[in-house]
Amino acid sequence: MSTPAERASNAFLEQIDRPTAAFFESCVHCGMCAHACLFYTETGDPQYTPIHKLEPMRRVWERELTLFGRVKKWLGLSRPVSEEELKAWEPLVYDSCTLCGRCSLACPVGNDIVYMVRKMREGMAAAGYAPDGLKQASIRAVRVGSPMGVTLQALKAQIAHAEKDVGLKIPLDQEGADYLLLLSSAEIMQFPEFMGAAARVFSKAGVSGTLGCTAVEAPNSGIQIGSSDIAAQLVQRIVEGAEKLKVKTVISPECGHAYIALRWEGPNLIGRPYPFAVQHILEVLDELRAAGKLQTEGMEDAKLTFHDPCQLVRRGGVVEQPRNLLRMVASNFVEMEDPGIYNWCCGGGGGVSSNERADPLRLKVFSRKKHQLDKLGVSTLVTACSNCRNMLEEGLEHNHMQVNVLSLTEMLAEHLKE
Repeated sequence: MSTPAERASNAFLEQIDRPTAAFFESCVHCGMCAHACLFYTETGDPQYTPIHKLEPMRRVWERELTLFGRVKKWLGLSRPVSEEELKAWEPLVYDSCTLCGRCSLACPVGNDIVYMVRKMREGMAAAGYAPDGLKQASIRAVRVGSPMGVTLQALKAQIAHAEKDVGLKIPLDQEGADYLLLLSSAEIMQFPEFMGAAARVFSKAGVSGTLGCTAVEAPNSGIQIGSSDIAAQLVQRIVEGAEKLKVKTVISPECGHAYIALRWEGPNLIGRPYPFAVQHILEVLDELRAAGKLQTEGMEDAKLTFHDPCQLVRRGGVVEQPRNLLRMVASNFVEMEDPGIYNWCCGGGGGVSSNERADPLRLKVFSRKKHQLDKLGVSTLVTACSNCRNMLEEGLEHNHMQVNVLSLTEMLAEHLKE
């Protein structure tokens, strides 16, 4: 019977594909990824250097897949990765990496370090090395349909409240609608105003939208923990629900990683293309704006800025759309330092927010966002990701900062012309 360390090494070997091997081979150890990483810049601790977080998998690659490493192994000059080392590295891989992609952007030789971390997590999870919070979230996502355990009954109750607030019917499982709007558990339970805002937009724009009973939850905990099997199962659930309803477009809600999981990775995970389009809510709103279907009135006078969700801008390329929309309703919009694809993470993406053990470190590295906001002196911070919204609110409260955090979709809906 194999040991946990042997299982992990075998799992790493299964994950090390040609791109990963090429990235290990081409790394010049320049350290530029460290200066792009929130966890290194805000702590100064070299263990948070992104490429260092991959050391156990790199050692397996060198020992088993390179000529030099095999010779060292044969001569007894190298040792296998131990269980103690894997236990020590698990917090580095899961607590201090939000999969934000800033390190990949900074790498001078083009190594996709996030891709490698994803591979590392696949190996770690397969061998049982993953945070309990992410394990439980993944189990709930598969069994209940929500990483937070939100049931269909709870969704229907929140829909009823949202309908009462906006005075509009919010369809559920309406076949043939233009749009199927997915949600995150946070939007259902913490920010249900998002549903009402979307309903108002659809109504004013003259398009049809629906929520689904089976295609509900957009975030994908399988990708966060490192389980392609779970990730594929969650994508397939959405695809089957969308196909059943015969919708033209599936909308990812205000969640950056959900957008990437469904639009860019989903077809590869399930092994086939979709019969529908996938767009982020901001892409849809900007298209409606460009078509003249979104008419607004009044402007926000408060000095405000926008926090770009990492996955949305760096992986998804949704950069100009939120700025187009903000210019419709904000007269005093100012950019943060390092905006757009160079933005700094909220600190809680990539499953970090589901991992309570990581909370002290996450709040510590919020110092970067605090510095950005202090420099601007804004009273309002707008974003387009419910997880970012939660993390930003927690960080602001922790630092006793009086800054309001708003959803861009909700802000836009407040200014729709009656």
